[in-house]
Amino acid sequence: MRYVLLAISVVVLASPASARTLGYGSKAGMEVTIVKKSGINTSHASIQTKHTRQNAIGYCRDYVGKVTEDCIAKEMNTPLHLEITADCKSGKFTTFYGANMLFQGRSPDGSSTDYQITDTDENVVLDGSGASGYDYTLEQFKALCPKRVR
Repeated sequence: MRYVLLAISVVVLASPASARTLGYGSKAGMEVTIVKKSGINTSHASIQTKHTRQNAIGYCRDYVGKVTEDCIAKEMNTPLHLEITADCKSGKFTTFYGANMLFQGRSPDGSSTDYQITDTDENVVLDGSGASGYDYTLEQFKALCPKRVR
């Protein structure tokens, strides 16, 4: 009798609510490491992070294409707010860049985005383009308030 051992590889994609890192920008490797979550899905949601050397190496490798001490040092000096917060009931939240945002739920028909997010500092609705930061801003809100985004 012969037995065949079959190895199966399974890739599990972490949801923003359970991720160990969280994106702060649109370029590959722009991530910070989550160190603490509290009040997720409440009016006092908070995620505290740190920008680690490993995060910087990931950016240099994945986006710049070359890991050097100079690249790592520059990435480590990226000015970020390392805590993001949200009031999941009102939709108000902050980003790693310190911007104040408002999640307004599903976008109206004909919109280029699934959800409407307004930068309340600039009074501008994010249009879904890479330049607007829509994708990583939505990812941050999802991590804070996963029940609001399905």
